[in-house]
Amino acid sequence: MDEEYDVIVLGTGLKECILSGLLSVDGLKVLHMDRNDYYGGESSSLNLIQLWKRFKGNDKPPASLGSSRDYNVDMIPKFMMANGTLVRVLIHTDVTKYLYFKAVDGSYVFNKGKVHKVPANDVEALKSPLMGLFEKRRARKFFIFVQDYDENDPRTHEGMDLTRVTTRELIAKYGLDDNTIDFIGHAIALHRDDCYLNEPAIDTVKRMKLYSESIARFQGGSPYIYPLYGLGELPQAFARLSAVYGGTYMLNKPECKVEFDEEGKAVGVTSEGETARCKKVVCDPSYLPNKVRKVGRVARAICIMSHPIPNTSDSHSVQVILPQKQLGRKSDMYLFCCSYSHNVAPKGKFIAFVSTEAETDHPESELKPGIDLLGPVDEIFYDIYERFEPVNEPSLDQCFISTSYDATTHFESTVMDVLNMYTMITGKVLDLSVDLSAASAAEE
Repeated sequence: MDEEYDVIVLGTGLKECILSGLLSVDGLKVLHMDRNDYYGGESSSLNLIQLWKRFKGNDKPPASLGSSRDYNVDMIPKFMMANGTLVRVLIHTDVTKYLYFKAVDGSYVFNKGKVHKVPANDVEALKSPLMGLFEKRRARKFFIFVQDYDENDPRTHEGMDLTRVTTRELIAKYGLDDNTIDFIGHAIALHRDDCYLNEPAIDTVKRMKLYSESIARFQGGSPYIYPLYGLGELPQAFARLSAVYGGTYMLNKPECKVEFDEEGKAVGVTSEGETARCKKVVCDPSYLPNKVRKVGRVARAICIMSHPIPNTSDSHSVQVILPQKQLGRKSDMYLFCCSYSHNVAPKGKFIAFVSTEAETDHPESELKPGIDLLGPVDEIFYDIYERFEPVNEPSLDQCFISTSYDATTHFESTVMDVLNMYTMITGKVLDLSVDLSAASAAEE
């Protein structure tokens, strides 16, 4: 281990694995270590016995749930937008050759006490029970404007500069009501709060376009895709990729202490008495706790069920977004459901997650609006975890620390953190103009 590396990466969470892959592909010499004896860190994937050990303290799940190894329960479950940034990153590194994706059946939103399919274009807007007749017409016009909008073609701008016009002003032009704005902003543009209304509209329009282009990609009922066997496949795929480019992975390395010189710059990592030298350290918050601060907590429930979520057209995989306004909260709530159709549970079993940014110390009562939508559950686990973000200055200490995973059930915020870190580490912006067809959907 007494070698010198360009970068040492600590932790095999998804963000760290993607960065390790990107840096290896760039030709840097990378050593990747984890104190655990399994891949994934916070974003690992557990079988049934591991799930029981973690949340119940024993390893005796009931036999009625089926074989433990048929379960791949992701601890940080998130769907990928079919044309989204993460898929582009995966294709850029060619890691897609190790993965099979399958379209997610449904994308839904909670509105006025009910679950509705999210209308993705002008045709669906006209059919949607989310709006009355006149509102449907207004929404249809807005959807057509968004679909036709081309940043480089002023004829599609209708006289507006969307880098200056706020989302609130753009929506006012179409006369949309608060209810419509709520599902467009949170379930299509995937904003996590309402700050976007006062920000330039270009961002929201691009997010809406991404949503509808992603839906068109696999002709499914949602814009999302998910790997067969769950996200646990991703860190392992990146480990393989890294090896191809000469990177080294080491699991089960206790302590992993970052060493600093007298100027406070990271110069290496020590584990089991051996020190590997390096120019830069990349890690999750748990490896450098004195360089991060707590920014919040995520409350979540993990449920095992024997049926799909009611009112989602029997979708075997689905996301439901519950916008904050509908619940009288400060942050959105998310429902994620996956099943044997993505090989994450035995036949007939469904895994559902309910997650939100915690606003109280009582996850059971706080998550109730989401859990009430699930119907009967076979087993339920509650959990709260803390979220951290870095407070160090990477240009001074050469430590690049990821932000903890948020409550969202899609990858858009996660991958932005990865790209920002990549730019800080390398000084380059990652080129993501790739051939999207390289991420093939698994055969049915």
